[in-house]
Amino acid sequence: MRYSTIAAAATALLLTASSVQAAPTCDNRIGQTVKCGTPTAMPVGWAPSPADIIDRPETPGLNPAESVALIYILGAFFALLALMPDFDGWQDGDWDEQEGDGRKRRR
Repeated sequence: MRYSTIAAAATALLLTASSVQAAPTCDNRIGQTVKCGTPTAMPVGWAPSPADIIDRPETPGLNPAESVALIYILGAFFALLALMPDFDGWQDGDWDEQEGDGRKRRR
């Protein structure tokens, strides 16, 4: 009875809590999200014109050498994971002998 009362009280407190509203974000002329009130920030709700969107510089992507290096690094990581021995912890032989384990066994 006591635990159900505590659970009901916790549920009531969580359901009646008010949500926190985040502060609005502002954009600058080149489309980056910046803190409102800084010198480069545009007003809240401002949207760039279609011409500004077209003139916006592209973000650089990976070149082919970096892509191949990334594939090799991820392949090596997953190969190391695949080479790890099986271990699920359910058998007694999976664990090392702990202090006092010999005294628990009956002979």
